[in-house]
Amino acid sequence: MESITRRYFVGALAVVGAAITMTPAMAQQPAELKVGLVAPFSGPNARSGALMKAGAELAVEDINAKGGIASLNGAKLKLVTIDAGDSPEKAKSAAQRLLSQEPDLIAGIGAWLSSYTLAVTEVTERAGLPWLTFSYSDLLTGRGFNYIVQTSPTSGEIASASVPSIMALAERATGKRPKTFGIVADSTLSVQSFVGGIKSNVLKAQGLELVVDETFTSPLSDATSAIQKVRRARPDLLLIYPVNVGDAKAILEKMKEFGIGGGRVPVMTVNPSNASPEMLSNIGGDLLQGMFVVVGNWESKQQAALAEQLRRRSGEPWVTEDMISSYGQIWLIKDALERTKSADRKTLMDAIRATNVKNGPADYFVGGDVRFDKMGRRVGAPMVLLQWQGGKPFTVAPESAAMATAVWPKSQ
Repeated sequence: MESITRRYFVGALAVVGAAITMTPAMAQQPAELKVGLVAPFSGPNARSGALMKAGAELAVEDINAKGGIASLNGAKLKLVTIDAGDSPEKAKSAAQRLLSQEPDLIAGIGAWLSSYTLAVTEVTERAGLPWLTFSYSDLLTGRGFNYIVQTSPTSGEIASASVPSIMALAERATGKRPKTFGIVADSTLSVQSFVGGIKSNVLKAQGLELVVDETFTSPLSDATSAIQKVRRARPDLLLIYPVNVGDAKAILEKMKEFGIGGGRVPVMTVNPSNASPEMLSNIGGDLLQGMFVVVGNWESKQQAALAEQLRRRSGEPWVTEDMISSYGQIWLIKDALERTKSADRKTLMDAIRATNVKNGPADYFVGGDVRFDKMGRRVGAPMVLLQWQGGKPFTVAPESAAMATAVWPKSQ
C-alpha cells in the first residue's frame, strides 16, 4: 500500500511539473489569433468599408484553409470588425471599444479615411497594437509612432508623382503640355494634405499656373459657384477631390450642365471611392469617361489571376484598392507571424517593420517589393494611375502594371 502511494505521489508530481512546463508555451501558441478591422460600415463611406471587410475576410478564409499559421501549430486567424462611423470622433470611440472588448487582439487594419485612421491610431499606439493602413496622409507615419505601417504611398509621394505622370501623358497625346491647373477639393485633412503638396511643390516644378482654387465642406449641397469659376478659367487640367460619391456626382453633373464635362476640361481625382462601382451606378459612364483616378493600389497585370478569383468570390464587378489592399495586409500579418513564431504584439510589430518580400504577400500590391523604412512607410511604393474607359476604371500606370493604354480626353 505504501509503495502504491509513493508511486502515485511521484507520478502526480510529474504530471504537475509537465503542466507547469507546458503552460508558457501554450500561452505563446494560442489556437485562435484575432485581427481587428476598423472601417466605415455606416455613413457616406460605408461601401468602402464593406469592400475592405470583403477583402480581409477572404484573406482570413484562404489562410485558414491552407493550415493557418504553421509556425504557431496551425493557429487560425479570426477577423473582428467594428464600425468607424462617419467621423474621426466615432472612429476613435470604435477603436477604444474594440480594444476593450477584444483585449487579446494581436494586430489590426483600417480605418480608410486618413482622418479616421489618425484618430484610431492614437488609441492603438497607446495600446501597443500593430496597425497596417493604406490611408495616404503623411501625418500617419510622421508622428514618430512605433506601431503603424503604411502599405500605400503617402499623400506627398502621390502628389509628387501623379501630376507629372498626367502631364507626360498629355504631352505624348497632344504634343503640348498643360499650362493651367484648377482645384476643387474637400476640406478634410487627407485631401488638404494632398492639395498642399500640389500647391507647394508640384505646380511650380511643372510650370503650371493655378487658376482655380476652391475648397468645400462635405456634403456638397451645390457645386454651382465652384464650377462657374472652372468654366470661366477653363484650366488645362482640373483636380477634383471629393471623398464620397455624392460629392463627386454633384461636381461632375454641374460640369455637364455648364458644358465643360465629358473631357472638355480634363479631370483628375484621387481616392479609391472615385473608381468604385458606385461611381458608375450613381453617375454614369458618360460623365466618368476619360477621368483619371490616382490611388495607392489596384488590380494590375500581375494580379489578374488573383483579381479574377476575388471578383468571383465576392460578387463585385471589379477589385478596388479597398479590397485588394485589405486582402494583402492580412497576408503581411501572416508572413510576420510565420517569421517571428510569436503572437506577442511588440515582437509581431518588429517583424512587420522588418518585412522584406518581393513575392508572396507582396504580390497583392502594385510594384511588389514590400519593405518599410524607419518611419513605417513602404519603400518605393508606386502611385497607381487609373482611367475610366467604357464604364470601368483600368490601371494605365505604371506601365509594367497597366491593364489598358491611357487616352487623353478630347475637347469637343
